[in-house]
Amino acid sequence: MSRRRWGRVLGAIGLLGMAVMVVAFATLDRWLFIALDPGPFDSTKTPAAPDYSKDTSWAALPTMDDDADVFLKELPAVSSGAAYADVFYVHPTTSLAKRWNAPIDEPEVIRATARGGTLIQASAFNACCAVYAPRYRQANGKAFVDANDDGNKAIDVAYSDVAAAFEAFLERRGAGRPFILASHSQGTVVAERLLREKIWGKSIAKDFVVGYLIGGPITRETLGADIPVCNSESQWGCVVAYNVRGPRYQENALEFKNRDGTGTSRSMASRICVNPLTWKNDDVLAPVEKHQGAVFFDAETPAVLPAFTDGTCKDGKLLIQHMEKLPERDFASDLLLHVTGPDNYHPIEVQLFYVNLRNNAVGRVEAFRAAHRETRP
Repeated sequence: MSRRRWGRVLGAIGLLGMAVMVVAFATLDRWLFIALDPGPFDSTKTPAAPDYSKDTSWAALPTMDDDADVFLKELPAVSSGAAYADVFYVHPTTSLAKRWNAPIDEPEVIRATARGGTLIQASAFNACCAVYAPRYRQANGKAFVDANDDGNKAIDVAYSDVAAAFEAFLERRGAGRPFILASHSQGTVVAERLLREKIWGKSIAKDFVVGYLIGGPITRETLGADIPVCNSESQWGCVVAYNVRGPRYQENALEFKNRDGTGTSRSMASRICVNPLTWKNDDVLAPVEKHQGAVFFDAETPAVLPAFTDGTCKDGKLLIQHMEKLPERDFASDLLLHVTGPDNYHPIEVQLFYVNLRNNAVGRVEAFRAAHRETRP
């Protein structure tokens, strides 16, 4: 074969390879969907429930050295003993195993939860609070993107753990201390239910500072009409929620679905959006000057990146029009962002607004403290 013809063959193979890669990435959500399928739910295969009296059932505790303690020198943390408030943090999905509920003691899950939860998200709250982060039998991702009875059973298992962990949290920390509820993604699905069923309208609600329920399908209907949505930077007793997307975002198979058996997507337009640059529940564009800093602890050299993005609430999304180039991060973090699709910033919704969230949590705790100065120490 001549060199020219051989070159054409190699070129054709190269183009074919590129086409295969394009198709693979374009349908990656569907491939992942198939790979995650654990089959029919079988309660006999559900891992044993955690014992939250044991420290090993927690990813973060004030009495442990853990990834939630990490901070940058320009963002100092408060010592757990000096913290006026606590945060109860519920991590996102960190297991991609092919089972309906993941055990909490598997080394791979422990590492993934530390890397994809307590380090990059829960640490945002160590300037205001002592951090409590339970491990729980998280549900398979399919439970959220293809809602059916099997998935609902898996989510109920996850919720039962988080509810039990919350009771243990109340016992561990002592009565009367203010607390923040924080979560992301799957964690937000179960944390929203926890807020409705175990906090709001109960005696413990008097200690509730704010809920940062990020990256979940929260609507006014699911939250309930009686729970306020935050609309100022110092308001307390309310909920902050947002889902970050860019202008090229198109809904794919990995969006949250309704749990009513219809399998339909929860309309993005109906979701609650509080802009973390202004803390307003409106559609006013906040420029990059309002952005106090992104922090990526999964980058080779973590740093505060101010004026990194703008943001406006539009059609239920926190829409980004301008964002600086993301820093080089570890392979798993970059791959996860590719899987979710173009301009879907779901995996980095906390990191993008890390400093704004951190400073706001401090401010809301101080506002709560000032409002209760006469009745609390």
